[in-house]
Amino acid sequence: MGEQSSNFEVDLGNLMAFDPHHHFSTPPSREELVKESIQQGTKLVQAIADSLFSLTSTEDRDGPIVKLPPPTTRLPREKPLPKPRPPTKWEEFAKKKGIKNYKKDKQVFDEQTGTWKRRYGYDRVNDDNDVPIIEAKLTDEPGQDPFAKRRTEKKQRVEKQEKNRLHNLKDAAKVGALPSHVQLAATALPITGTQAAPKKISKDELGNVAGMAATATASGGKFDKKLAGEKPAKHDKKYRKFLPVVEGSGMGSLERQQTDKVLNKLLSSNSHNILDVNKAVNFYNVKKDKKRKHQGKDQGKTSSTSSKLKSKKSPYKKMSKKGSSSEGKSKRN
Repeated sequence: MGEQSSNFEVDLGNLMAFDPHHHFSTPPSREELVKESIQQGTKLVQAIADSLFSLTSTEDRDGPIVKLPPPTTRLPREKPLPKPRPPTKWEEFAKKKGIKNYKKDKQVFDEQTGTWKRRYGYDRVNDDNDVPIIEAKLTDEPGQDPFAKRRTEKKQRVEKQEKNRLHNLKDAAKVGALPSHVQLAATALPITGTQAAPKKISKDELGNVAGMAATATASGGKFDKKLAGEKPAKHDKKYRKFLPVVEGSGMGSLERQQTDKVLNKLLSSNSHNILDVNKAVNFYNVKKDKKRKHQGKDQGKTSSTSSKLKSKKSPYKKMSKKGSSSEGKSKRN
């Protein structure tokens, strides 16, 4: 493998190797291409391993350690190199005056409490809230609150610092050297320095946002207190329409019309599947014949039962009234 590795170009800095003299023959099939690629890749990996073991190593408890040489192949970069950020006003002033920055300690001794505290943040050193008494000065105006004055001065310092920060971002945007965490939001900031003005929100969009915010409560904005001049939110969706309960000539007849419309549509489109005329006629005739047969049987039964229940005439004839009257006369005589 040592002889073969001399034909390869090995870059140990990038752990990369390739064969500049290798080329594939006529377009082979996919299986032959995969097989040849695996064979060539195995040779290249073996060449890298041989070159690594030829370097000087130091022993460690985890094994031998090798220091890789600097890379010789320049790989392409996905993103362009970031442009240098222009110096801020403070950096220019410090460079002009020869001021050097030094790293400050995070913990500072607080003489008021006699403890070590943070330099910045919560429970910091020399916090204004920890000062119970402020000595009055000759320049102080009578009747002025010194604590309120401190708060306003601090607020002004914060606003000035924010203004300077935005100004520095604007200068960096002109050169195209915005920080990475600001590049995504740069188009929405008003300090980007670009000619494209930020998009203004239209009246409809503002109304939609206000309506969504008004209905984003548990009651859907029903029991919320309305502001002065606030209009009710627009209802973009369609309202559900219910038919009236009482039927009438106007809206009340819509239910019947809808029902008739659905039935007519079904009968007209699927009449050959719904109604079979021949079958219906045969069914009617069979039913009529069965009814006639039942009626005939019922009539025969009633006639037989009536004849059975009819009283029989006695064989003896009744005597006429004349004979009975003559007999009575003879007896009397």
